[in-house]
Amino acid sequence: MKRVGNLYEKIYDMDNLILADKKARKGKAGSYGIWLHDKNRQANLVELHDRLKNKTYQTSKYNVFTITQRGKEREIYQLPYFPDRICHHAIMNVLEPVWMKVFTNDTYSCIKKRGVHLAARRIRKVLADKNTETQYCLKLDIRKYYPSINHEVLKEILRYKIKDKDLLYLLDEIIDSAPGVPIGNYLSQFFANIYLAYFDHWIKEEIHVKYYYRYCDDMVMLANNKEYLHKLRSLIKVYLLKNLDLQLKSNYQVFPVSVRGIDFLGYVFYSDHIMLRKSIKKAFARKIKTIKDRGDKINMVDIAGYWGWAKHCNSSHLLKKLVS
Repeated sequence: MKRVGNLYEKIYDMDNLILADKKARKGKAGSYGIWLHDKNRQANLVELHDRLKNKTYQTSKYNVFTITQRGKEREIYQLPYFPDRICHHAIMNVLEPVWMKVFTNDTYSCIKKRGVHLAARRIRKVLADKNTETQYCLKLDIRKYYPSINHEVLKEILRYKIKDKDLLYLLDEIIDSAPGVPIGNYLSQFFANIYLAYFDHWIKEEIHVKYYYRYCDDMVMLANNKEYLHKLRSLIKVYLLKNLDLQLKSNYQVFPVSVRGIDFLGYVFYSDHIMLRKSIKKAFARKIKTIKDRGDKINMVDIAGYWGWAKHCNSSHLLKKLVS
């Protein structure tokens, strides 16, 4: 595999920092960090340029807080808008095309022009078109994935593709700024994706798994033989522990698709239809009820997120019932 160098200067180039600042503020207009940065915007970007050029940049102190999602507590690590979020976007402006060449076609998280709905379409198509080959599903994910990512292993993986010593110094500094890979850090989603990228190649090119789909650490594999899927799960368990210092959750599942459906990406997939995941359906209904209880008319802006989920599955009856 050809390794890439001469990248670091592109990161602290002023045009790249200006572009990074523009991207980092998308969807965050009015936030305190942006307001503070804009009071001295040009000087801040020059300062970040100098820090990166002179290799004096250090990650700022994190603001760590806990949120609860679906009954699970998660620690969120938040960095200041300046200099850190701008710096991370500047790195991704340069590195994203490099990393894109590493990913297989079967991973969907944090990749432009992919994502949940492309993965859903592909699963839906293969279940419909290859019904006899996709009767059984292996569904699994990794135990405490983000906190479990091993820094030294991650650094080694980054060096498979990058040989620029100055850039590697910067990435190493960011990696070592918090335990594991911190949820909330902009670069973390990309680190988490690249950490499993060579595992994807192993799955596809050495184990020859035909129907494989990964979204971050959630994985689905399809076959016509459940014994094969049980053996596959054992191989994956050994590979992840040996090569990536990761452990599978014990709640893995091997089951017939026609009986249970595949609960993945916010949907439940069957061979001939897709339904919304029950928790999303309930949240959608609660949102509609809240609007109606206020005496307001339903505005598409208020339900756009749920509508986006629903329109990609067999939900015409649900939409009619909730929104009519």
